[in-house]
Amino acid sequence: MAKVELKQPIVEEIKAQLDGAQSAVLVDYRGLTVEQDTRLRKELREAGVTYKVYKNTMVRFAIDGTEFDALKDSLEGPNAIAISKDDATAPARILAKFAKEAEALEIKCGIVEGNFYDQAGIKAISSIPSREELLSKMLGSLQSPITNFARVLKQIAEKGEGETPEAPAEA
Repeated sequence: MAKVELKQPIVEEIKAQLDGAQSAVLVDYRGLTVEQDTRLRKELREAGVTYKVYKNTMVRFAIDGTEFDALKDSLEGPNAIAISKDDATAPARILAKFAKEAEALEIKCGIVEGNFYDQAGIKAISSIPSREELLSKMLGSLQSPITNFARVLKQIAEKGEGETPEAPAEA
């Protein structure tokens, strides 16, 4: 069997992972302990993020001509790629948080919703809360004035119940 026939399924797997993905972040994982790597993979998996190590040449073939083509220049040395189809900020958020405790993990760059970001850009994106967090904050903001208004009405009603109405004065 030719080498190309062995490599083609891997390239197709990478293409399938990237098809419809909202983001992909490239990291240098050298220096991580097995325990750290296992923990990182678990956190990413729980967030619905695919995290894999592929040969750089395979990734190059897979991203050629796609929106992830800008990652080619960073494909040097050992790399892992974190791909998310659901939450665009999840890979950046989880990897940046993990890189704070595991200094060996180095974020290289990434593509988020079709835009290329360098290391600083990915770190900036990592500070954006998840979609669910943003929606719950917005709901809380919308609900707060209504709750306060209802509380004021209740206090007025309770205050009105305690007082006895006076008879109207006759003229």
